[in-house]
Amino acid sequence: MNIKYATNEDIAEIAAVEAECFPPAEAATEKEFVERVKYYGNHFWLMYEAGKLIAFVDGFVTDESDLTDEMYKNAAMHDENGAWQMIFGVNTLPDYRKHGYAGKLICRAIDEARQQGRKGLVLTCKEKLVPYYAKFGFSDEGVSDKSTHGNVVWHQMRLAF
Repeated sequence: MNIKYATNEDIAEIAAVEAECFPPAEAATEKEFVERVKYYGNHFWLMYEAGKLIAFVDGFVTDESDLTDEMYKNAAMHDENGAWQMIFGVNTLPDYRKHGYAGKLICRAIDEARQQGRKGLVLTCKEKLVPYYAKFGFSDEGVSDKSTHGNVVWHQMRLAF
């Protein structure tokens, strides 16, 4: 397994993986990924196996303590010196799930956020995934009142250092 940061050359593959992992109403588009990589490519952790992108985690950094829908839409809100590492997507191609790949990427994001002096990480997830993220130390803060991305009920979870 090879883990690297995102560059413009990865965008089409990132968008394809995202489209396989999320329903259309929730998935980011290739155009959105162009902006995300432009502003915070160093906050994309891409996992490759034999030259194929199989999983990735991405999200920007901000001083805002809660994840909002505006953050998904506006990559320019990224602040490299921000206190919180947001996680917008945890993606693993279906054929590669249940092997711990996403977990390795989450741990990498946690380690880097800690090394960078952040306060912690914040993500939103569907209720069925709350126990999964809890294994990494995230605490469920309940249903988010700031994110209804894709018309879904999201739980906000936080890992504070």
